[in-house]
Amino acid sequence: MPRLGKGSAGSGKGAASLLREALATVRAMGITAQIIVRADSAYFSHKAVEVCRKAGARFSLAVAVKKKIREAIAGIAEGAWTPIKYASAVWDAEEERWISDAEIAEVPFTAFTSKKKAFHTTARLIVRRVKRLNPKSVPEGQAELFGVWRHHVIFTDNPFVLTQAEPMHREHAVVEQVFADLEDSALAHLPSGKFTANAAWLTLAATAYNLTRAAGHLASAFHAKARTGTIRRHLINIPARIATGARRLTLHLPEHWRWEADFTDLWTATGQRMLT
Repeated sequence: MPRLGKGSAGSGKGAASLLREALATVRAMGITAQIIVRADSAYFSHKAVEVCRKAGARFSLAVAVKKKIREAIAGIAEGAWTPIKYASAVWDAEEERWISDAEIAEVPFTAFTSKKKAFHTTARLIVRRVKRLNPKSVPEGQAELFGVWRHHVIFTDNPFVLTQAEPMHREHAVVEQVFADLEDSALAHLPSGKFTANAAWLTLAATAYNLTRAAGHLASAFHAKARTGTIRRHLINIPARIATGARRLTLHLPEHWRWEADFTDLWTATGQRMLT
């Protein structure tokens, strides 16, 4: 979300100003490398592209598949598609299956033609297509007459070749998992309609997220990849009893506990002495 402002707002609201501030901050930190801004379709606007170009940054923006985009895709020759294999299979929620391969192609495209000419932007339209195999899309008792594809599109001035530029944009999905994780915990309960209260809550949520992720990495390889909700259930929100005796505290943990070794490794890694 670009801003934690009052009321409901679309993801693209204030995107250009947020992007301008972010790019200025990165440059102020001394970063001189080429920056490529990757974002979802909410950021697909002439204002966001203008900010990128004025800051000397490249852009890679997801695009909703609407009429003009469909027309551009239809103009791609069948022989222009390049097969690709995913390094790791990707779960397709709509098709309810794992995807391990697809095809990609690109065409030049001029965006924002409904705006004044100064905002018209010609760049690369990179398209990834995946065969639609969901039996729900084919009537019962009928075979598929023509192959049907689902298309995922990005608009970019990324200078890398097609087989590099497309997966580079797809890596953006990693941060989406972080957002989903946060929204499944603290960000599901923003406390107020006031910006300052929500900003403070966001800071605490991000701190808690980072500490929980660090705990997962210290505990085990499994928890290093687990969602923070799983880490909390396995290693933080656990049934235990504290007893006192001989001026010592004793922490009684569950017997035959599946995550005992992981908890012990976490405890040891944080430099604490296990209580027995």
